Amino acid sequence: MRFAFIDVWKEEWPVEFLCRVMRVTSRGFRAWRVRPMSQRQRDDMVILAHIREQHRLSLQSYGRPRMTEELQELGLKVGHRRVGRLMGENGIKIIRTQKYKATTDSNHTFNIAPNLLDQDFSATGPNQKWAGDISYIWTSEGWLYLAVILDLYSRRVIGWAVSNRMKKDLAIRALDMAVALRQPPEDCIHHTDRGSQYCSNEYQKRLSKHGFKISMSGKGNCYDNSMVETFFKSIKAELIWRNRWDTRRQAEGAIFQYINGFYNPRRRHSSLGGKSPLAFERKAA
Repeated sequence: MRFAFIDVWKEEWPVEFLCRVMRVTSRGFRAWRVRPMSQRQRDDMVILAHIREQHRLSLQSYGRPRMTEELQELGLKVGHRRVGRLMGENGIKIIRTQKYKATTDSNHTFNIAPNLLDQDFSATGPNQKWAGDISYIWTSEGWLYLAVILDLYSRRVIGWAVSNRMKKDLAIRALDMAVALRQPPEDCIHHTDRGSQYCSNEYQKRLSKHGFKISMSGKGNCYDNSMVETFFKSIKAELIWRNRWDTRRQAEGAIFQYINGFYNPRRRHSSLGGKSPLAFERKAA
């Protein structure tokens, strides 16, 4: 490790100075440079190449545990410690930032449904419990709002829509996509917050038409819909807060790629045994 450090910095500082700092001899350093690479070092180079590739494919979102699972699934015999060491030595880190904007408008006169879910997010199969919510993305043209529907069984995004206005038609389009994709049976629980978009007469009629059991969070309690909040936390940390878009159309394209190219087919969830939503559904089928 000390010789490797000297090798990296030898273009910036004299080798003799670096050797004194690292408490090694310059003769030892020269011998290290001509010494054949060990099998473990060669293996480290192969593993590091895979780590860099998976780091890119995961949108720089995988830490040591998920990265290890990804490499093991590729057939590499590697453990958490080795992966953590290689990531640390090569500056491979998760990128995260934080912002906030309120999106729930609960000041309305529409009827409020009871909380049937009651923070029980477990399900034994698809189309038993759905949950939806709305979030936001900033672009140079202004805010873009994103509505999603998740199947709580697999955490899969089964419906989504975007708009420059946070109105009821945004939520309705996400619901319509989910219904068209899944054709849910009657009595599937549909859970959201108390926002006016979800309490509107038009949205409620859609739910009744398809036989949903309607459930809504308690007032101001974000934990009642924490599965969707977790999705929004992921997409913001892994996509939205890392990028800036000139137009809403560009942001929409990025969201499409994130949901359909990464989150649903690739992103691993510890709650799903380290599998992606699509892989979890395929295994259970």
